[in-house]
Amino acid sequence: MAFRRWNALRFSILRYYGAHLVQPGRSSTQFGFGKLARADRYKLLVALVVPRPIALVTTLGPKGIVNAAPFSFFNVLGDDPPIVIVSVDLTSTGSIKDTARNIAANKEFVCHIVDEPIAEQMHGCAVEAPDDVSEVDLVGFTTAPSMQIKPPRIVEAPVAMECVLHSNVDMGTRNLFIGRILQLHVRDGIIEPQTLRRHDGAFKPIGRLYANRYCKLGEEIAFDSNQYVEAMKRMGKA
Repeated sequence: MAFRRWNALRFSILRYYGAHLVQPGRSSTQFGFGKLARADRYKLLVALVVPRPIALVTTLGPKGIVNAAPFSFFNVLGDDPPIVIVSVDLTSTGSIKDTARNIAANKEFVCHIVDEPIAEQMHGCAVEAPDDVSEVDLVGFTTAPSMQIKPPRIVEAPVAMECVLHSNVDMGTRNLFIGRILQLHVRDGIIEPQTLRRHDGAFKPIGRLYANRYCKLGEEIAFDSNQYVEAMKRMGKA
């Protein structure tokens, strides 16, 4: 019965959007990724898959130097277990980045969400600094000890997630690090304690576009409730 109701809802949605959005005869440009150079694939993906959240990741190097670097091939993948994924490519010279080396060696890292006040400092961390130089010091960030792992967190960041490595997928040109969140730090005033919802205007994250371009969080929109929203409410997730 539930499956039939879902199918009916799905087909009604398809009919609605098919009637209202699809324009017969509209042309499109086709790209076969198997024939494109890597640089061209990258340009297309970062130009179109936008905006992307930014993870400002801190790790500890072999000499105890705190490394900080931003990555926009990043997201939260689930709440049970609570996991994030960070995709770290190679350097411009083809060597492994400090972030990848440190996570693989220590199996710990902190993911920070970037907001408007620290955007320029975050951008300043996107440099290939020598191993004995901390990007945290270069841009003037302040660190504080994490609660459950060794790499410190950045105090100025509105949100910090202490993570331990769950798995590492080596793709050859990049590593996909899946981390399990152990501890969440949220700046006071962002979350309403009773509902655990975000206060309007208290959190201004930025997103990644391409090259040196970023974007601010724009106007929020809300749609009428549907079966999915009602089901989420019953589970306490909406």
